[in-house]
Amino acid sequence: MTAIKHALQRDIFTPNDERLLSIVNVCKAGKKKRNCFLCATVTTERPVQVNVVKVKKSDKGDFYKRQTAWALRDLAVVDAKDAVKENPEFDLHFDKVYKWVASSTVEKNTFISCIWKLNQRYLRKKIDFTNVSSQLLEESVPSGENQSVAGGDEEAVDEYQELNAREEQDIEIMMEGCEYAISNAEAFAEKLSRELQVLDGANIQSIMASEKQVNILMKLLDEALKEVDQIELKLSSYEEMLQSVKEQMDQISESNHLIHLSNTNNVKLLSEIEFLVNHMDLAKGHIKALQEGDLTSSRGIEACTNAADALLQCMNVALHPGHDMLHAVKQQQQRFSDLREQFARRLASHLNSVFVQQGHDQSSTLAQHSVELTLPNHHPFHRDLLRYAKLMEWLKNTDYGKYEGLTKNYMDYLSRLYEREIKEFFEVAKIKMTGTTREGKKFATLPRKESAVKQETESLHGSSGKLTGSTSSLNKLSVQSSGNRRSQSSSLLDMGNMSASDLDVADRTKFDKIFEQVLSELEPLCLAEQDFISKFFKLQQHQSISGTATSEAEEMDGGTLSRSYTSGVPQTISSEKDMIRQMMTKIFRCIEPELNNLIALGDKIDSFNSLYMLVKMSHHVWTAQNVDPASFLSTTLGNVLVTVKRNFDKCISNQMKQMDEVKISKKSKVGILPFVAEFEEFAALAESIFKNAERRGDLDKAYIKLIRAVFVSVEKVANESQKTPRDVVMMENFHHIFATLSRLKISCLEAEKKEAKQKYTDHLQSYVIYSLGQPLEKLNHFFEGVEARVAQGIREEEVSYQLAFNKQELRKVIKEYPGKEVKKGLDNLYKKVDKHLCEEENLLQVVWHSMQDEFIRQYKHFEGLIARCYPGSGITMEFTIQDILDYCSSIAQSH
Repeated sequence: MTAIKHALQRDIFTPNDERLLSIVNVCKAGKKKRNCFLCATVTTERPVQVNVVKVKKSDKGDFYKRQTAWALRDLAVVDAKDAVKENPEFDLHFDKVYKWVASSTVEKNTFISCIWKLNQRYLRKKIDFTNVSSQLLEESVPSGENQSVAGGDEEAVDEYQELNAREEQDIEIMMEGCEYAISNAEAFAEKLSRELQVLDGANIQSIMASEKQVNILMKLLDEALKEVDQIELKLSSYEEMLQSVKEQMDQISESNHLIHLSNTNNVKLLSEIEFLVNHMDLAKGHIKALQEGDLTSSRGIEACTNAADALLQCMNVALHPGHDMLHAVKQQQQRFSDLREQFARRLASHLNSVFVQQGHDQSSTLAQHSVELTLPNHHPFHRDLLRYAKLMEWLKNTDYGKYEGLTKNYMDYLSRLYEREIKEFFEVAKIKMTGTTREGKKFATLPRKESAVKQETESLHGSSGKLTGSTSSLNKLSVQSSGNRRSQSSSLLDMGNMSASDLDVADRTKFDKIFEQVLSELEPLCLAEQDFISKFFKLQQHQSISGTATSEAEEMDGGTLSRSYTSGVPQTISSEKDMIRQMMTKIFRCIEPELNNLIALGDKIDSFNSLYMLVKMSHHVWTAQNVDPASFLSTTLGNVLVTVKRNFDKCISNQMKQMDEVKISKKSKVGILPFVAEFEEFAALAESIFKNAERRGDLDKAYIKLIRAVFVSVEKVANESQKTPRDVVMMENFHHIFATLSRLKISCLEAEKKEAKQKYTDHLQSYVIYSLGQPLEKLNHFFEGVEARVAQGIREEEVSYQLAFNKQELRKVIKEYPGKEVKKGLDNLYKKVDKHLCEEENLLQVVWHSMQDEFIRQYKHFEGLIARCYPGSGITMEFTIQDILDYCSSIAQSH
């Protein structure tokens, strides 16, 4: 507050020739607190003016500005609110009442006291102070008042001092005694001077009279000085005695300090020793467990695990600075290191033995699984090994080299074991698919030679390594052995598979079940092994989508994986998830080629099997991706799915190629084309297979390609047909296609269904018009001439006056077509249509009915011309519409 007071005096009041006497920090009562200062000031010029000034800090900076000033003479009442209790509120009554709240009661009281003193000194008008403590108003106005008013300042407020009441009374008495003082001031002053001299003389005489007393006083002072000297001598002797005591006490104090320091050091030393003993002391039981613990029993494994954890804690303890310099600590650390190395070797050796034993034990049970299409269960082995999971984690954290070696050995042993199991499993699957048996062989208890595997693979893919889709010796063998020999043909499905009439539906169902069982056996096997690897080797499986997971899996092989694990430097694998995938790739490296061989065999047996495989494989890929899109199973099945999709696309392409290469006989009628019937078979089969399938989009694309190829091939065959009219080929085949699409209700082929119906309708109409032609030829020629004359501008009723088209000529032409001749012509037409149409499609009655309608239309046209061009002639045809209906009906019934 003092600093603020000086700042206000310097910046605001000194430039205005004012002195700041008191200050209080206030804010308005009842409103938002915006602090300001009330200052009590007086002017330095006469006459003196007393003001109360309100000062406020500027909003634009840290400087203060003068806001409002009130003259003290305008102040009527000062209300302190409460004279007993401390209360920071007070009111000042100027022209109106200003209510203030001081920052503290002390500041408020100081300010009110200053106002009271200023009022007493400078104002004749007395201000009313209410609710003010009497202690603040006890001081009187005289000389001391000046200093309080000035706020403790040494200088007087003014040189002029008013007389107090006593001084006034003495002057009045003296002046009453000297009445002439009023008229002769000099005489009065001389009188006062004489009286003053008399008083001074009296004072000197009084002093001189007290000399005797002064001598007595001096004598007493001398005696006192002597006593003081004696006391000082005694104090000096005491000080000398205390000096020796002080030296002894200093020695005792120093000794106590050394004892305290020694105790403190001993406590700290004990604390450090206890820390080292508590944190770097391994129990004897733990040491024995690490050196001799049984790693075959559950209790021994648990003891070894606890001991290994305790050893790791001792080795990882955070030593205090300087501990590593201690010889005992170095010895203990070396001992721990030796224990860790010894136990790590023992643990790695034991686990390697377990891995080897697992391979032998599992091989002994392989024969019983080879008869049935099942894979051996590794759960007991996983369960036994998971007991060592914590020890593997310890080994990973303490000796990564041995952990890495165990990982590699596990992959080596298990990859060979799984390779034997999976190859035998796929061998059984192939046998069940082809229906053949292995004579003179037991189901393999030993791994097949590499040459045998290579030979079988080459036999599956043909000499060129590609599936050609044509009938092969392997296909013939498999078909003959299963009792279903299929004849070779040049039709759409002549791609190594049987036609619908020759192929037993049970064979396809059997293949579908076998393929599904293969995938169903592989999937839990891979998932169980992956889950075991993550738990046993303490590798975290993260759910993350990697767009390059498939490509990474394709590029990764056993050599790369081996190099990755045998390097002496820390792994460069980006994450533990990649490590799991690499281990799975090494362990199950034979799954993908075996699956591809099985797929190739299924495609050789029946190319339609690619539909079953596409659906099953897509479902399993979708399931695997939902679990983990970047897992080994998802990647491997995704790669195999690519192969299946290629086979499916190749099947579709071969069908389209067969359509393009189809040839028809020139001596027999065409009928329903083979690829049209086979498209119906394909679509019916595909709809049953792809019902609720995930890869429906692939089938829809294949449908579009096939149906467009069918449309093109039908038109091509129709154009090349010599025995059967083009319209008949188009009409019958597009009617068959329309009927097929209507029955199957394939949503993606709605546009093609409408197109097929339109083509069928158009070519039916075209064939009817072309075949029916002009059954009443001369009559047709006659009326064509009549229509030509009318077209030339001759009125219809005047045509009969033309010589060539008179009534007589019309009657001659009509007489040439009696009802008998008409019936004979229709009978010949029916036989002609019957020869053109095939029996499978059964369109004869439809075509015949259309011809009947067309004939009746021509008949009505002729009657209309006769009525318009020969009115009133009474000329009519020799047969009626009813006769035409009877002729057509009797002809249809007779045939």
